[in-house]
Amino acid sequence: MQKVFISPLKYVQGEGVLTNELRHLEKLGNHFLLLCDTFVYELVGEKLQADLTKKGRQVTPVAFNGETSMNEIKRVSEIARQNQVAVIIGLGGGKTIDAAKAIGDTLDLPVAILPTVASTDAPTSAISVIYTEAGLFDRYVFYKRNPVLVLVDTGIIAKAPARLLAAGIGDALATWVEVRAIVKNNSETLAGGRPTLAAQAIAQKCEEVLFANAEQAMLDCEKNQVTPALEAVVEANTLLSGLGFESGGLALAHAIHNGFTAIPGPIHALSHGEKVAYGTLVQLMLEGAPIEELNRYVTLYRKIGLPTTLEDLNLTDVTYANLLKVGELATKENETSQRVDFAVDAKKVTEALFAVDAYVRREFE
Repeated sequence: MQKVFISPLKYVQGEGVLTNELRHLEKLGNHFLLLCDTFVYELVGEKLQADLTKKGRQVTPVAFNGETSMNEIKRVSEIARQNQVAVIIGLGGGKTIDAAKAIGDTLDLPVAILPTVASTDAPTSAISVIYTEAGLFDRYVFYKRNPVLVLVDTGIIAKAPARLLAAGIGDALATWVEVRAIVKNNSETLAGGRPTLAAQAIAQKCEEVLFANAEQAMLDCEKNQVTPALEAVVEANTLLSGLGFESGGLALAHAIHNGFTAIPGPIHALSHGEKVAYGTLVQLMLEGAPIEELNRYVTLYRKIGLPTTLEDLNLTDVTYANLLKVGELATKENETSQRVDFAVDAKKVTEALFAVDAYVRREFE
């Protein structure tokens, strides 16, 4: 099978770009649908609409309902169709971004992604995670093209809660762990081919940047400061991880995240990246990674507030039967867990979910 590498047409990152670099957005069309939730609209969306209007562009704002479901995608697509918009803007976090990409694909319109947090690697990809109305993982959906523009204002991201930056670090730290597993097994990536050398190099660089800068970036974010460390982590969370996971591949860590949707309760107060982070520890344990590597991840996680125990996941009293549901969903046919070179089944995943918890509590508490 051939190698495939895909990416957005343009990525722009820096402090103030959502105000000073709107030329990148303006040239895409004359009528924009602006998708964001009410909080984000009040925070930055209203000003963005005003700035684009001053430039002679028409903007139709639509409030996102909070869930990337097929019903929401159909609802907003119909609004976009009725208003004859030319470009879809996704402004906000991961689910808003995924919905915007889905709407753009439905209508065959270009999509611009303007993340207000660096909590996921969704902005650059031609993929969305679709959920049911109840918030259960449904499926991945793949699109004809990546966003035409990703515009990342680090001044806005620095003002977001530091926990969201940590979640992005958790999501991004899975990138190299999963990509190398795909390479080892010669598996297919989400881009539809084998990993390129470029994707592998980007994924490995992502891990390097995060271990070097994560702690400082978290401190800077807590002070709402844009610094070289914060810029580096935002780029790793957004661009390096985004290119790495899509053209390098997803494996067990993300499958476990999807598996967590099988159980109800307070675990869902955690973000995507926080749940992926625990999945990465499980993958490291199941693949037999050196204990020094596992410890390195656990140590960084604990310093920046990522989950390392079941208690951290709000699963203190979880039963084997409930975690088995996680294992079953994580290892179902066609899940990315099937792309690793070691044996995985529902029982092995369930036992590893408990085993990571037991190991961390014994060695780190």
